[in-house]
Amino acid sequence: MTDDCLFCRIVAGEIPATVVHETDDTLAFRDIGPKAPVHVLVIPKAHHQDIAALAAADPALAGRVLASCAAVAEKEGLTGDGYRVIFNTGGFGGQEVFHVHGHVVGGRPLGPMLSI
Repeated sequence: MTDDCLFCRIVAGEIPATVVHETDDTLAFRDIGPKAPVHVLVIPKAHHQDIAALAAADPALAGRVLASCAAVAEKEGLTGDGYRVIFNTGGFGGQEVFHVHGHVVGGRPLGPMLSI
């Protein structure tokens, strides 16, 4: 955990979040600026900068993060029509908070993968 990381502070309970799913080592909460009717962030409670760092340091935890993404999709009723799980990595990838997080988005047609 790092003191200056927004998501670490959410895990520590210092910043409120609307939690929709929690396990011993993952936390899922609603995005404050949703891009779809359902937009939930899924994070490991341990700090890892991005998905590559997490996969290198703890592949089993990376798998548990993905399992939590699937659990969130099911709880939110997204499995019938479909959904996306997005991990942005680095500045060019659109990562804004440098604590790995998956975006589970759905609830309407999402359109093309990229609009350039």
